[in-house]
Amino acid sequence: MGPGQVGALGLGLRLLLGVLGGAASEPHSLRYFDIGVSDPSPGVPQFVTVGYVDGEVFVRYDSETRRMAPRVDWIAANTDQQYWDRETENLQRSEQVFHVGLDTLRERYNQSRGSHTLQRMYGCDLLEDGSIRGFHQIGYEGNDFLAFDKDTLTYTAADAAALITKRKWEQEGTDAERNKYYLENTCIEWLRKYMSFGKDVLERRERPEVRVSGMEAEKILTLSCRAHGFYPRPISISWLKDGMVQEQETQRGSTVPNSDGTYHAWATIDVLPGNRDKYQCRVEHASLPQPGLFSWEPQSNLIPIVVGVAVAVVAVIAALAGFAVWKSKQGKKEKGYNVAPGMML
Repeated sequence: MGPGQVGALGLGLRLLLGVLGGAASEPHSLRYFDIGVSDPSPGVPQFVTVGYVDGEVFVRYDSETRRMAPRVDWIAANTDQQYWDRETENLQRSEQVFHVGLDTLRERYNQSRGSHTLQRMYGCDLLEDGSIRGFHQIGYEGNDFLAFDKDTLTYTAADAAALITKRKWEQEGTDAERNKYYLENTCIEWLRKYMSFGKDVLERRERPEVRVSGMEAEKILTLSCRAHGFYPRPISISWLKDGMVQEQETQRGSTVPNSDGTYHAWATIDVLPGNRDKYQCRVEHASLPQPGLFSWEPQSNLIPIVVGVAVAVVAVIAALAGFAVWKSKQGKKEKGYNVAPGMML
């Protein structure tokens, strides 16, 4: 995979991680992420679209299959062939638009032929209070290019090349009106449908399994708090010192999906070993009736002792068994059993 493709994936991750999971005030979301590559590496399609509901992949299209296909049972069970044909036709047109867009931007940025990438993310949120939000962002070469503001019907350009597209689209006006209608109406309508289709799966609650560990090096103790196997995706992991949140001192990893559809996440903090008892990890999640507090409890020194005793016992048993076998052989010799010819060493 070339540098441009890596950059594109980087932008994709920022977009997805930034808005797919969200906070507790974002209970439901619908997102589509498109990426087009002008000269992909072997095994990488020239165009891919992935759809997400509440951060879960539910549909996918790529330029190799040229078909929109289900990725979860609940969407396949609640749609007909007409739905898939319509979505496929739309994405085949998008694929062509991306090819043209890549050529246009390559010339506009005065770039040579090779691997270049164009990305788009769009979708909507349905919040707890019934309000909605919409997103439509475009990136090029892993960097921001244009962002649409549905309230003002304007685009924010990231550079001079993007400013050309901004002026063109705002002068035409039709794309802005269409995007606004989609984000505020069509997107929300389909989000509600998808939520009803996959209610049993999307609205389930899986409690996180939380483990706190510690590792000391160079007189610094690193405390790690890991939450595993939780659903839905939004989660808050914080380190507290004497009950106070240590936001700036805390390092967090991204919330990452597991193979079973759940998620895992972590947060660490560096502390002085003598102060470890002052720190607790607080975990907040929709599956928990109240935030959970977890402390590090170092393993007792008794464990190595027990292990040592067990090893010693096994060694004694092995020695006794060996002695018994030797005595048995000696007894057989005394009773007239001879060693077979040719076996004498």
